[in-house]
Amino acid sequence: MTSPVLSWALPIALFILALAMACCLIRVLRGPSAQDRVLALDCTYLNGMLIMLVLGIYYGSTNYFEAALLIALLGFASSTAMAKFLLRGEVIE
Repeated sequence: MTSPVLSWALPIALFILALAMACCLIRVLRGPSAQDRVLALDCTYLNGMLIMLVLGIYYGSTNYFEAALLIALLGFASSTAMAKFLLRGEVIE
């Protein structure tokens, strides 16, 4: 049973996170430099992870939390690889 505050706060949080993700995707497409695009991708995966966490709270399912953990792991690895690529020009040494 959810509290009355959660019944209206969770849909608002989902809308705001989706709006933030849309803003990040615009920055990915229109970013002036590669560093801006990588940062926007980092923010996009973070927003995706937070959306999964809010959905997990909303539906009361642990599967969403596991998906959020997977998004966090893959996002961190991809951000590290992209930063290394921008720094040195190669990912694997």
